[in-house]
Amino acid sequence: MPPGPERPARRVRVLVVDDSALVRETLTAVLASDAGIEVIGAAGDPYAAVERMRRQAPDVITLDIEMPRMDGLTFLRRLMAQHPIPVVICSSLATAGAEPALRALECGAVDVVAKPRVGTRRFLEESRVRLCDAVKAAARARLGRPRAGAPLVQPKLTADAVLARPRPDAVLRTTERVVVVGASTGGTEALRELLAALPGDAPGLVIVQHMPEVFTAAFARRLDGLCAIAVKEAADGDAVVPGRALIAPGNRHTLLRRSGARYHVEVRDGPLVSRHRPSVDVLFRSAARYAGRNAVGVIMTGMGDDGARGLAELKRMGADTIAQDEATSVVFGMPREAIRLGAADRVLPLPAIPPELLRLCR
Repeated sequence: MPPGPERPARRVRVLVVDDSALVRETLTAVLASDAGIEVIGAAGDPYAAVERMRRQAPDVITLDIEMPRMDGLTFLRRLMAQHPIPVVICSSLATAGAEPALRALECGAVDVVAKPRVGTRRFLEESRVRLCDAVKAAARARLGRPRAGAPLVQPKLTADAVLARPRPDAVLRTTERVVVVGASTGGTEALRELLAALPGDAPGLVIVQHMPEVFTAAFARRLDGLCAIAVKEAADGDAVVPGRALIAPGNRHTLLRRSGARYHVEVRDGPLVSRHRPSVDVLFRSAARYAGRNAVGVIMTGMGDDGARGLAELKRMGADTIAQDEATSVVFGMPREAIRLGAADRVLPLPAIPPELLRLCR
């Protein structure tokens, strides 16, 4: 039987930790605008955060990295060692902040999001959606695993907003295999484990990991130094070839395309789809349309349902499909929804996914 729905949650209690009074005020207002979130306090540094936590324990902490008296990474390490609480890193969209944010994910942070900043009303609303979703996902995360008016942003656009549905007769025959992967909360470490287990001649991969712009480039560079395959942030027109994984850039949709028997990616703007940009549903639909049975689709740890419908489309077009199991997922939302739709041919623990990918692509 498919797993039941995730349990309804009470309001998520959040503690905001940032040295900027303006940022604390902004984050508090953004989070408080969500009926499912309660901001229980704000602190200017980790010492003040500890004092606030003695009075009331939060469900989630939003944490800056650069702070006086004690930096966020040191605080995070101590927190994870002594009293693990889900942490969402709130970082400015600066290249210099990308590496510390990735180290924070390795140290146990659940997610990294960009701080809301001045911009258009649509930009601010998209930032609100991403931040609130990240906090609510963090509240459901499994810690301790190894390693007004009409809305400005439609909350549940489907991949129809970017690409038309595939037709069963639209895929030309080719022998080239391609792997498409989608992940969100907990996905950075899961992807590291997946890609590090693949040999240098593994089939070409295209990956959507929900992550802000700037951070995806640093994430790809870090994986490239750890893996036998080459890993890079996808650029428009990049070829999908054996021995290389392309990571969708933050804030841009990435689609699989084909010219003859060769695959490449298209990187483009567009609305949030399933509340995300890049969206796993968009990638999976493009793979269903242009690769069909020559694709293998993998949906991994993450909150929400982005990718579930896309995986079902891949399966209908004859692709092999895999969902990560609950025991090895930090958050089981995305795989759960795919399983509920009957979109997953196989439900596997994370360590079993790389060998299965290789077997299916032989």
